[in-house]
Amino acid sequence: MGTVDLACASLLALCRSPELRVVAAVSQPDKPRGRDLKVQPTPVKAAAMAAGVTVLQPARARDQAFLEQLRQLAPDLIVVAAYGQLLPQTLLDLPRFGCLNVHTSLLPKYRGAAPIQWAILNGDPETGVTIMKMDAGLDTGPIVSQVHTPIVDDDNAQTLHDRLAQMGAALLLETIPDYVTGRRQPVAQPAEGASYARKLTKEDGQLDWNLPARTLRNQVRAFTPWPGAYTTLPTLPTFPLPRPQEKPRVLKLWKVEVVPDHSGPPGLVLAAGRNELVVACGEQALRILELQREGGRRLEAAAFLAGHPIQPGEKLGLPLRPSGGREPG
Repeated sequence: MGTVDLACASLLALCRSPELRVVAAVSQPDKPRGRDLKVQPTPVKAAAMAAGVTVLQPARARDQAFLEQLRQLAPDLIVVAAYGQLLPQTLLDLPRFGCLNVHTSLLPKYRGAAPIQWAILNGDPETGVTIMKMDAGLDTGPIVSQVHTPIVDDDNAQTLHDRLAQMGAALLLETIPDYVTGRRQPVAQPAEGASYARKLTKEDGQLDWNLPARTLRNQVRAFTPWPGAYTTLPTLPTFPLPRPQEKPRVLKLWKVEVVPDHSGPPGLVLAAGRNELVVACGEQALRILELQREGGRRLEAAAFLAGHPIQPGEKLGLPLRPSGGREPG
């Protein structure tokens, strides 16, 4: 059971295993995607169809017709990875060996929808994958196995996602034989250290230049590729006066680095020369290496400045919502 890209590695690993037989893949219903909003199969559905696996797509995991389909399939084990819905106890109790979840954090830390992003955002030195026997709570079930990986300086949410997806698939295949034979017993999660990684919104990507440069760099890394870290450019002048409905232009930042020996009023452009674009933060400054204007292409700073001049002394950013919502500390 899975919906998004993260789950595909586990599905394909199960399909390739000579010791296992995948009787069906379960995904959430297809939705419109892309600029033209055409209905497209979910990544898991596409992967399952390519592998010749039957696909079920109930509107809700508690639908009685769907539960009856599962009973007819009589699976010994259900594997869940990034499915996107809480599963009812009726479903959890259906397979002989229960349901195993592939979760991309070191539980009990970062239960919830966005563990990868929150681990980077909080500057954690490592993360990992947990295989958990599911219960009716939100990522609260006992731990069957875990694997660790460092979060390296160049990681962003995409690179870490891809690594953890492969690690989770490998750990799953390693875990299942020992789990079903009883050689590996689930162990209750520790009572201490639990945190919740809430679902992200587009607004989370808005940069507050009053924050330290290292915090903002983590935000750019955590929110690449989605929801994206962004700030605003001043509006272009119009004459005789700016129109009230004009909005500042959105500027998405793809890659930045900390400049420890620069400082100034937060958001102030300190340098915008041929080879660099440096913006002051609450502490130190950021050098913007890759960026994208709304409606434009992703460019290196030099190429961007050649077509979209920014002058030292300009100030980026609007008054922002208060920095908050950082539940996983």
